Amino acid sequence: MTTTEAFLGVARSACGRLWRQRPYDDRLGLAIAQREGVPELIGQLLASRGQTIDSAAAYLTPRLRDQMPDPSLFRDMDKAATRIADAIAGNEQMAIFGDYDVDGATSSALLLRFFAAVGAKAPILYVPDRLTEGYGPNAPAMRKLSDAGAKLVITVDCGITAFEPLAAAKDAGLDVVVVDHHVAEPRLPVAHAVVNPNRLDEAPGYGQLAAVGVAFLVVVATNRVLRTRGYYTDSRIEPDLMQWLDIVALGTVADVVPLTGINRALVAQGLKVMGGRQNIGLNALSDVARINERPSAYHAGFLLGPRVNAGGRVGRSDLGARLLSSNDAEFAREIAAELDALNTERRDIETRVLDAAIMTAEAHAAESPYLIFACGENWHPGVIGIVAGRLKERYQRPACVVAVENGIGKGSGRSVGNLHLGNAIIAAREAGILTKGGGHAMAAGFEVDQARLRDLQTFLQQRFDTDMKGEALMPVLDIDAALQPRGATTDLLNMLERMGPFGAGNAEPRFVFPNVRLAFADVVGGAHLRLQLEGADGARLKAIAFRCLDTELGARLTSARGMRLHLAGHLRRDTWQGRDNVQLIVEDAALAG
Repeated sequence: MTTTEAFLGVARSACGRLWRQRPYDDRLGLAIAQREGVPELIGQLLASRGQTIDSAAAYLTPRLRDQMPDPSLFRDMDKAATRIADAIAGNEQMAIFGDYDVDGATSSALLLRFFAAVGAKAPILYVPDRLTEGYGPNAPAMRKLSDAGAKLVITVDCGITAFEPLAAAKDAGLDVVVVDHHVAEPRLPVAHAVVNPNRLDEAPGYGQLAAVGVAFLVVVATNRVLRTRGYYTDSRIEPDLMQWLDIVALGTVADVVPLTGINRALVAQGLKVMGGRQNIGLNALSDVARINERPSAYHAGFLLGPRVNAGGRVGRSDLGARLLSSNDAEFAREIAAELDALNTERRDIETRVLDAAIMTAEAHAAESPYLIFACGENWHPGVIGIVAGRLKERYQRPACVVAVENGIGKGSGRSVGNLHLGNAIIAAREAGILTKGGGHAMAAGFEVDQARLRDLQTFLQQRFDTDMKGEALMPVLDIDAALQPRGATTDLLNMLERMGPFGAGNAEPRFVFPNVRLAFADVVGGAHLRLQLEGADGARLKAIAFRCLDTELGARLTSARGMRLHLAGHLRRDTWQGRDNVQLIVEDAALAG
């Protein structure tokens, strides 16, 4: 097993992080390489990601049929599928109540496409407004759906803690099927069925699913009920469910759930479907995002996802679901253009709120080594989750950001390491500090009265103090291996891409290029640095460091002329103007020697 000491002796890098080699078993890595006929470096990378001699082949070629569970294994799944199938066959009016983020939008779009394909009565789509209604089901919305004729409401990516609203739905005569993945409590909401792999009474193994993954399993189960009943005939063809895996992949990647097991298979197959460009809405969105290459998890997470999210953050909350479920090319182009414009607006708002949040964080950062807590009047609640993520990265500790308006704070948080933020927020709600709250390990949302803000901050600080037991929350950068510029070839990149899709739970390999010299460093795009690094043998490699000009990393890079550096980052394909080259995306740096 590799050492846990500072890699290359870097105990504090330009970004203030300890560089640590990702542990792996040397002999296992070599055995995997020999079995699979790949370089020893690839064997090492596979071993460090928990693969064995027997599992490596399936990891390199993930197949959905190997990972797909029988949907009936999940509690209430058969009950949910039977009720939905009854509604389809009976031409009942259904409603889909979706969350306003990408996971909710893709879940809603998946159900809309399935219902259209099987000839169901067109469902009502209801996505709450982030500013006026907040997250999740609410009683007025449930009554409105009942008044509109809905008999069955399916909540997606929400509902697991909506106790009062779903009780109101029952009083209004609605059957509700909850399709969610957020952390559940011992008490479940009143509903016809609650399908959630994170129910406390569920068997472990599938808690990493995004809501859209759970929705896909519900579709599979419902389709099976319809087939068993003889619903499909010569005039009513059974749909190919695999055609919608592009939507499933987008929601799974964008929700930053672990890309392991079934998630990895869903995304791997979904990206292939996405590459076929059959979804008119996704095509239009890809065009405005200027994606002209084979789609990857990067494109889904950083180019497509933010644009879908923009509607729920600063525009109309249902735009994403309507785009992804549309078969009208002209409508899709219009919505994609609107989402692209909203995404630009979102970035401007985000910059203003981030600047204000950093000022607040700097003034109070010393209050806790385990929490950044920033709140402000009239901050746009549509960007607080993104800002919380930025603060988490900047300070390398959990961050909560609260937008206060009319005495109510709407908050969002992001976490690091082993500090489970979702459980902490649920505990704060159970303690009576929050009016709403929930989430999962790395992210959470909540609502709090302005008068209880200090109570919430104290509660979270004390909980994290207890969790950490006084240990330092050391920012760490995990390193896989050292390379020289000459070794960064397209052949290596091709093999690395076989290990994808990369994301949470399946980390993209990170390499260090030790003792390199910067041949040049130019500012591009106002805040990025374009670099060229040179190894001891004179071989060079292009590199870029994004959004770093006003950071410690940027200062280190711009002042490094004539000095030797260790540079850490990921290798990516450079396809600009038809090229097929390799470049380094720089994440961190340290002085050599």
